[in-house]
Amino acid sequence: MTILAVDCMGGDHGPGVTLPACKAFLEQHPQAQLLLVGQPEALNAFSHERARVVAATEVVEMHDAVEVALRKKKDSSMRVAIQQVKDGAAQAAVSAGNTGALMALARYLLKTVEGIDRPAIAYPLPNAKGGATTVLDLGANVDCTEQHLLQFAVLGSALVAALRNDDADPSVGLLNIGEEVIKGSEVIKRAGELLRSAAASGDLNFYGNVEGNDIFKGTTDIVVCDGFVGNVALKTSEGLASMIGGFLKEEFSRTPLTKLAALVAYPILSAFKNRVDYRRYNGAALLGLRGLVFKSHGSADAFAFGQALNRAYDAAHNNLQGRVQARIAHARPLLAAADASAGEAVTP
Repeated sequence: MTILAVDCMGGDHGPGVTLPACKAFLEQHPQAQLLLVGQPEALNAFSHERARVVAATEVVEMHDAVEVALRKKKDSSMRVAIQQVKDGAAQAAVSAGNTGALMALARYLLKTVEGIDRPAIAYPLPNAKGGATTVLDLGANVDCTEQHLLQFAVLGSALVAALRNDDADPSVGLLNIGEEVIKGSEVIKRAGELLRSAAASGDLNFYGNVEGNDIFKGTTDIVVCDGFVGNVALKTSEGLASMIGGFLKEEFSRTPLTKLAALVAYPILSAFKNRVDYRRYNGAALLGLRGLVFKSHGSADAFAFGQALNRAYDAAHNNLQGRVQARIAHARPLLAAADASAGEAVTP
């Protein structure tokens, strides 16, 4: 059995969304068990032979500061869910709660894997090939060094390989303002050098520099960037889906001519809207930790939260944690050399 710990109280909607999603998930995955973490009075009505309630008396609110989650709410559903992973009771934890609090708690409780300085948030964005491009980091690390970008590439490669459940080496692109190696900031140029070295040593399948449109073209399986740029890309993708939905609704309410035009275009626009609908890709992995944690969008409905559960299940079922550690172990000499080089660069 693959066991997931679910923070049922997190997010904008709490049990009203998480419990229906959990019910549908269990029906679709006969080899899964769920630990429903939260306030018993809100969860005890849920009944399933492969689910049990794990009590937590507190809830991390979406507006809570990280310090509150870490130091004051020590029996929150978010913390208790991650604790299940640390204790070995579950193979992955899923929460739609406060992103900053989730990252801080996960890093505090689980620690990072040896060789990884900072965890990263990895998320799949839809591409023109009908699949998704995994982008990281998406907001956990605004300021990144070239060593961090190398680490993100190693982590992303392990994630994509595990979710595809094959031995093929996913291709990695470095987000830049142009494909040429001479372009970009000094950090990006140095990161490119490290990634090319990783490709030469067989640790990565590095494609080269890519631009923003390559994310949605599907040029590479993975795109690496700092958290500021990645978060902008994520919000842009979500905004595009909302814009198309609003356009369809607006055009159907105008004149008979625009209604007719909208009716003709509706099948194409509707299919495109579904393609870029972030709910279908919900579930960001917090990579680099000594355990699996997945973040759902805070405003997720039951369908979207179910997608996050699916991604966590696939990662646990396909041994993502073992693959991450194996890939990092293989790349450890390269990572150590990159860190040593950085240390020499700052030594007077």
